[in-house]
Amino acid sequence: MAKSTSKLTSRLGFSATQSADKDTPLHNDVRLLGRMLGDVIREQEGSAAFEAVEAVRRLSVAYRRSANDAERKTHTLALDKQLKKLSGDQSVMVIRAFTFFSHLANLAEDQHHLRRRAVHERAGHVQAASLAGSFERIRAAGFNGADVARTLAKSHVSAVLTAHPTEVQRKSILDAERAIAELLSQRDAAPTDCKKFDSALHARITQLWHTRLLRDNKLTVADEINNALSYYPRTFLAQIPKLYAELEQHCPGEHIAPFFRMGHWTGGDRDGNPNVGAATLTDAVAKQSTMALQHLLAELHELGAELSMSLTRVGVSDAVRALAKSANDANSHRADEPYRQAIVGMYARVAASLRALTGAAAERQVLPATPYNNAQELLVDLGHIRASLIANNGQHLIDLRLGALIRAVEVFGFHLATVDLRQNSTEHETAVAELLAAAGLCANYSALPEVQKRSILLSTLQDPRTLRIAHPIAPYSAHTLSELAVFEAARLAREQFGTNAVRHAIISHTEDVSDLLEVLVLQKEAGLLTGQWGADAQVALIVVPLFDTIEDLQQAPLIMQEYLALPGVLAMVERSGAEQEIMLGYSDSNKDGGIFTSNWELYRAEVALVALFEKTQKLAPQLTLRLFHGRGGTVGRGGGPSFDAILAQPPGTVRGQIRLTEQGEVIASKYGHPEIGRRNLETLVAATLEATLLGSSKPAPKAFLKAAAALSASSRSAYRSLVYGTPGFADYFFAATPIREIAQLNIGSRPASRKASQRIEDLRAIPWSFGWGQSRAMLPGWYGIGSAVEAFLDENLSEIAKLSSNPLTLLLQKMHKQWPFFKTLLSNVDMVMAKSDLQIAKRYAALVPQAKVRKQVLAAIDAEWTKTEQALFLITGNSTRLEGNASLRRSIEHRFPYIDPLHHLQAELIRRLRAGDNSERVQRGIHIAINGIAAGLRNTG
Repeated sequence: MAKSTSKLTSRLGFSATQSADKDTPLHNDVRLLGRMLGDVIREQEGSAAFEAVEAVRRLSVAYRRSANDAERKTHTLALDKQLKKLSGDQSVMVIRAFTFFSHLANLAEDQHHLRRRAVHERAGHVQAASLAGSFERIRAAGFNGADVARTLAKSHVSAVLTAHPTEVQRKSILDAERAIAELLSQRDAAPTDCKKFDSALHARITQLWHTRLLRDNKLTVADEINNALSYYPRTFLAQIPKLYAELEQHCPGEHIAPFFRMGHWTGGDRDGNPNVGAATLTDAVAKQSTMALQHLLAELHELGAELSMSLTRVGVSDAVRALAKSANDANSHRADEPYRQAIVGMYARVAASLRALTGAAAERQVLPATPYNNAQELLVDLGHIRASLIANNGQHLIDLRLGALIRAVEVFGFHLATVDLRQNSTEHETAVAELLAAAGLCANYSALPEVQKRSILLSTLQDPRTLRIAHPIAPYSAHTLSELAVFEAARLAREQFGTNAVRHAIISHTEDVSDLLEVLVLQKEAGLLTGQWGADAQVALIVVPLFDTIEDLQQAPLIMQEYLALPGVLAMVERSGAEQEIMLGYSDSNKDGGIFTSNWELYRAEVALVALFEKTQKLAPQLTLRLFHGRGGTVGRGGGPSFDAILAQPPGTVRGQIRLTEQGEVIASKYGHPEIGRRNLETLVAATLEATLLGSSKPAPKAFLKAAAALSASSRSAYRSLVYGTPGFADYFFAATPIREIAQLNIGSRPASRKASQRIEDLRAIPWSFGWGQSRAMLPGWYGIGSAVEAFLDENLSEIAKLSSNPLTLLLQKMHKQWPFFKTLLSNVDMVMAKSDLQIAKRYAALVPQAKVRKQVLAAIDAEWTKTEQALFLITGNSTRLEGNASLRRSIEHRFPYIDPLHHLQAELIRRLRAGDNSERVQRGIHIAINGIAAGLRNTG
């Protein structure tokens, strides 16, 4: 191998002196993959191309390690000179090299975490955010397996995969990377066969280099549905039954009732997406059912091969004999094998169900059979097999496959996952207004005051007729027909695939009680609300208000109180399952009020909602409150470690009930690898158990709450002063981030902005956070904290020594030590600031043409960053970033010098683009850099 190649790969890897020995396997894997990537670049592009990559890398590392401003300026000039020398093709090639290194480093890091976890488990060590660790703490608190089983029997835990556009990876890339991850795992398990695996790894990295990183065409909703489903065969279908098995190992002798559910927004989330409607909902539930039933067929086929017991050797129950007889299996080789005969019949019935529900055919030829009416019927038959095995000394065979198959039917049914409907409240209102006008009940519903809206909606619900029956030939608009069609498609999906196929109707931007009543009216029009209002009315879909903004969160308790107090509402909710779900929006509330105020108002809303439902349960004892957390990938959108986030919820707000969203590239990061996927599912369950069984029932001290309220007010003022009160700030954002270029990426089926404008108010929260992440300012995740602490202490934060014994300082430090909410929030801010880099951000700021705006905004960001850093050190007692998270700190220290070149190149190409070079190569280079930066930062969406 050439000397230059050795130099690059040694740089891409890490020396043994850079960290503890326990990280040596990680460094070895990074070296290995980096060396292979270098070899592939040299083979495919030539030595000159390889040297171009090395030159940029060398200058970028020097820039990163600059000791002072003068040194940094020198390296900046040299780097700029080098970048300007690169042609369009060379720029794209260098960007691809560092992007793929980011991808490969992620794979090595994931494999390292799995390796270390396995070592800990073999040694009997318990990790904090693990199921075993949670059970150890639960037992230490005096709870046993029966307590856990009872808790989970009343629980509902759900991960919901959304369709939000932040996943920049193509499925082809993800598939190749899964193969590389598997090879790394196999190489670990068989070190004597390294050469064989190294050859395969080299081939896979060559495949990556030859594969197009970007999508040529914009994703369709159908693509998003397929992408979500791609995580099921390896992860969810296989790993969730294992999760249940692990729970039962921790609860010997107890049966864990089904409590975990998967959810999807793909195909049902129409908020701001004109491409979603009745057809996509129908497509989504059909594709999901196809996957669920095909999985059951595959497992039944394997189960038939395993249950080869002969009547000459074992007994069998009468129920299994009846199943075997009803199968009409004429194969003489199975004449004495009743289990196999029974399974042949069950396979045929599931195949018939597949054909009846989806039109698809089973892989294997089957006898004609009657379809199962529902998954419960299949579950009964599998139960007969299980009972017969237990009665005839075959209980150990259950663990081979049957137990997991039963779990799969319990969890996934014939529908796989619940598809949520979501729409903006204004769109519902428009449709209801037209229905009321056409029926002659109200000419201008939207203009009515809220009290009159509620009155006319309740009157409509009390009328046994639908509005369309009252005026059946009205020429309704396409919008109204589309809204009605979605609810009608939901009714048909529930009839075909089961009631869990579609269970929720989420109302974005809920502002008042009428927003909830409008959805009840639309459900009534579609046959989803049945019975007589005030007597026996039931509604099929849970009406889920989504409180997005700060103002909406503040109004949430009052809105829910007035909604449940309306005549007939509470009784209807009780008859319909006694579940009331409320969704809390992290993204828009952050964009509206900043990181601290968003978290504080979410906290306050949760506390008030729990208090309201505790009072309401005196009238309706069975009523259950479930909070649905709309968390994104970035901290600014509610991201951060799920375990800590759940434990930081206010006392009494979990109680075994939680749904949360998984969005964008975080889905691939958390669930792309089956083992990592199961660990993340275990973490979600472990945190829910701890929050329910071990969480404090005492509210936070009043002094803490008062201090948080004061911090929130100052933080919000500082944040809004910059974002909404600084003239030209929107121009700065659109120029100093690659937001326009992000909007051109084919990463989702919905537009980046709600309206064709450059107003921050109209921009979706996701590209808002994504843009700041790409420029490394990461403003939504920290801005306002420093000003808030400074105002609270009423001192200049730079005078740290004088503040150390200040009673208010001591209060903040006490809050950090004793209050999980405050500690988790500051921990997440610490992580964001560790990932931010204002020197990189200033490279992007140079793209802002208005010098006055650029200087003003940069000065504000600089000053606030310094204040926030000082505030964190003062409160936590730390002197460096991430003192409590050594592994992440090491990852950032080693990884980020190799993300920097992507930033420098991206900023340079954006400069060229905006100067008039709109060539395809320049645009492609920018987009590939977006891909690589997102991969390197790992939680940008």
